[in-house]
Amino acid sequence: MLSYNYLVFCLVVVCSFISTKAVELTFELPDNARECFYEEIGKNVSATLEFQVVTGGQYDVDVTLESPTKEVLYRQVKQQYDSHRFVAPVAGVYAACFSNEFSTFSHKLVYVDFQVGDEPPLLPGMGEHATVMTQMESSINEVHESLKKVIDYQTHHRLQEAQGRKRAEDLNERVLWWSLLETVVIATIAIGQVVILRNFFSERKPSMMSYNKM
Repeated sequence: MLSYNYLVFCLVVVCSFISTKAVELTFELPDNARECFYEEIGKNVSATLEFQVVTGGQYDVDVTLESPTKEVLYRQVKQQYDSHRFVAPVAGVYAACFSNEFSTFSHKLVYVDFQVGDEPPLLPGMGEHATVMTQMESSINEVHESLKKVIDYQTHHRLQEAQGRKRAEDLNERVLWWSLLETVVIATIAIGQVVILRNFFSERKPSMMSYNKM
């Protein structure tokens, strides 16, 4: 009986994740470029826009969120990460645009999570009881909320790991080129010193010696 309950719980959790309407992706934003993502949202439906610049330049982008009537609901300038929750004033297609037009040479890697609508209940009829939830429903709800937090933590940790790895690779590349430059400079100085010392101890030509005696 216990294994059957856990099986039902797993199926319910999987179905709830599938039914959730969300767009989650990581895309490359070239320099002097602007990319927009569109999502159809009904009136009075809540939505959340979350983004983070993973790599590139100073890790910042310009972000705007526009309604179907071209009203700007949200705007950020040179922001690294943020999360914005809103309720759609009208039904239609909303545009979330990311701009890197202020950068002339560095492209960015941007993570976007665009969630639309509230998450449906885990079990049919949950939240409609006149009384409190049963112990099983409370346990399922607590586990589900914990799993959501784990997924969010894993996502942000992956983004931080990718960001740290990129910074480490850039630092390693700079150290490599700086070391090569120092090696070339040291070798050039060493060769120059040898040439100068050889000129100091080289014998004079006979014609020059006879000229000095006269």
